[in-house]
Amino acid sequence: MTHHIPVPSEPVGELFRAAFRAHPAGVAIVTAAGPEGAVGLTASSVASVAVEPATLAFSVTSGRSASVIAAAQTIVVHLVGADQLELVRAFADPSAPRFTDAMDWEVLPTGEPLLREADWALRCEIIHRAPLGGSVLLAARVVEIRSNPSDSAPLVYHNREFHTLLESVPALG
Repeated sequence: MTHHIPVPSEPVGELFRAAFRAHPAGVAIVTAAGPEGAVGLTASSVASVAVEPATLAFSVTSGRSASVIAAAQTIVVHLVGADQLELVRAFADPSAPRFTDAMDWEVLPTGEPLLREADWALRCEIIHRAPLGGSVLLAARVVEIRSNPSDSAPLVYHNREFHTLLESVPALG
């Protein structure tokens, strides 16, 4: 049987944006040390790539924090939950103050900024950079993990808003 795929009337780029707005993603905050101090941003593109060696990937676009992170040798990827929503919002807003005295953070002995309230903090070495369109895809090897597990509900980004997950359903069923 032959299925016909309709030709979209909108440009692929617009449909691509719409498709990923409809696709929920986990939320992370990525931090690095830059020449002018600590930088960080919220990322919804973080993905596990391999377990051995532990490797993750994510992309960054434009902006001062993104360019510092893209050039960094080491970073910290903070996996966060709903309890860290205000922290996430601060790092999602380019005009919001970051790394303030009110935020619970420190500089690790290796130089990267660590957000202490994150559920998980994965210190990584950038191992590959691939410019793609207006973004840079970064692959990073995880060299250290700090855990601070909480009962916080998962936090996801969907349709340009943050959401919590309150109900679980079995993966297999």
